[in-house]
Amino acid sequence: MKKLLLAILASTTFCIHAKQNNHDLVEIKTENTGIILDIKYATEHNFTGQAVYESPRCFLRKKTAQKILAVHKELEALGLGLKIWDGYRPHSVQYIFWVVTPDRRYVADPNKGSKHNRGSAVDCTLVDKNGNELEMPSVFDDFSEKAHRNYETMSPQAAKNCKLLETLMAKHGFKPLPHEWWHFDDVDWRQYDLLDIPFSEL
Repeated sequence: MKKLLLAILASTTFCIHAKQNNHDLVEIKTENTGIILDIKYATEHNFTGQAVYESPRCFLRKKTAQKILAVHKELEALGLGLKIWDGYRPHSVQYIFWVVTPDRRYVADPNKGSKHNRGSAVDCTLVDKNGNELEMPSVFDDFSEKAHRNYETMSPQAAKNCKLLETLMAKHGFKPLPHEWWHFDDVDWRQYDLLDIPFSEL
């Protein structure tokens, strides 16, 4: 499986939207060092079983990043913060995800592209002042009903935390994904093109 995924990545890299220099992606850690990053796709600890990113970095469109910073600022006033698992995702990586999990509830069809491929989506959770994750309905990339926002048997504390994150993200211009409590799309995503720029060129 690993060899197959690597072959897919090699064959699709730069075949679409190649080497686009006209973009406004910014690196979130250069905008705010208080936001915690845990970029799972730069490690083997993700649903593909391999690292599909070159480095553990997070990029977002400039206006999308500004919205995230506004969310984090509000959370800081509450003694909380954000941890980000994923932001911009090169379009070629989407093909790998689709081979592993061809389920539109959890993985966007690469022929249409993901909001992540536009740099206008973010996967995130809440952390306390010490960087510890707050209780949520499930772990990241749990492709089951536990990840759904309407999961009926989540604990009261998980429901409270999930609602807080959803409320603040919506307040600052993000739309929640029903089947993934951690996923939020910038409501202005349509103004951004699909990108397939590797991290090493950003």
